[in-house]
Amino acid sequence: MSVKPASRNIALAIAAHPDDIEFMMAGTLLLLREKGFEIHCLNVSSGNCGSQTLVAAAVRRIRRKESLEAARILGARDHPGFADDLEILYEVRSLRRLAAVVREVRPSIVLTHSPVDYMEDHMNTCRLAVTAAFARGMPNFVTTPRRAAVEGDVTVYHAMPHGLQDPFGQPVRADFFVNIDRTLATKRAALAAHASQKEWLDASQGMDSYLKAMEDTSREMGRLSGKYAVAEGWRRHSHIGFCAEHSDPLREQLRGCWVNAPRGRQRA
Repeated sequence: MSVKPASRNIALAIAAHPDDIEFMMAGTLLLLREKGFEIHCLNVSSGNCGSQTLVAAAVRRIRRKESLEAARILGARDHPGFADDLEILYEVRSLRRLAAVVREVRPSIVLTHSPVDYMEDHMNTCRLAVTAAFARGMPNFVTTPRRAAVEGDVTVYHAMPHGLQDPFGQPVRADFFVNIDRTLATKRAALAAHASQKEWLDASQGMDSYLKAMEDTSREMGRLSGKYAVAEGWRRHSHIGFCAEHSDPLREQLRGCWVNAPRGRQRA
């Protein structure tokens, strides 16, 4: 099997559910697009459990339509998922599906969930995304559908968990923050495309309007940055097996809207 070179100016956001990218990652993704990056989105799950009144098949159709509209607003290419809610498992069939997308897209940047979060779907998606990126250059790992292995660096970044804490209520600290002031309006519009989720989230998780919750989170991360009004927080995955030791394309591409976490606020 041949090995293709990786592309340099492509970013792929991989999240569990429709609206996760827009909630925690889209501001940074939009800034990369401003820098000339081709941006891609993939929600592993269909979001089929996101209703108290509609059957799963109807919810899948609605949420797929909303995801496509959100991607249009972001200027991103959307890739369909391959699982349902609460059925995102770290297993080889899902890994083969996701690794095929990574090889097809050939990103130099992958954005995904925090390794620790409030629900298993997010954490399993993170594990799948990291392993799919790791396996990009292994010709003997067969993907579904089959895609040739790719060469080159990919740098993986983890978004903040919802609530900015781990499942035990302990704070999760960002390593650095990205100023999303000029992309917040578009991020909000893309999140608003997931209109079916307002009633569900208000009823199931008490979020008091998911748009307000996103903006409150963005403001809190801005406060934690010590510099910005609104921000997204990130942690860079280890370079080993992925990229050169000092590869940090978010820092390189987003100069002027990127700051390290203030001293005393770094993660342990």
